[in-house]
Amino acid sequence: MKINDSVKNPVSLGTDKATAEKAVSAKLDAATSKSAEKSQADIKAAGNVTLSPLSAQLKALEAKVSASNVFDAQKVDDIKSAIASGKFKVDSGKVADGLIATVKDLLTAQKT
Repeated sequence: MKINDSVKNPVSLGTDKATAEKAVSAKLDAATSKSAEKSQADIKAAGNVTLSPLSAQLKALEAKVSASNVFDAQKVDDIKSAIASGKFKVDSGKVADGLIATVKDLLTAQKT
């Protein structure tokens, strides 16, 4: 079953397609022009920007985090080599405990 959207289908509005396309185009041009004028006026009105001390703290924290390693590369390499050699064993008990703890945390977070 095909459903026609009467707004998008100019024939159902009793007008020809070219006229409808021109009307839509004119509306879009007017909206874009008004939006551009408004954003330029907002920029001129803003003038000065002041940053809070918190922004400086965030910037320092970001620099500290980017400088540190997110993971232990040596440990990752050790695990890769253990998997490749077939020596890596998965402790299903630890995996299950971790999943249960995560679900408990998620359920507790949803209640608050």
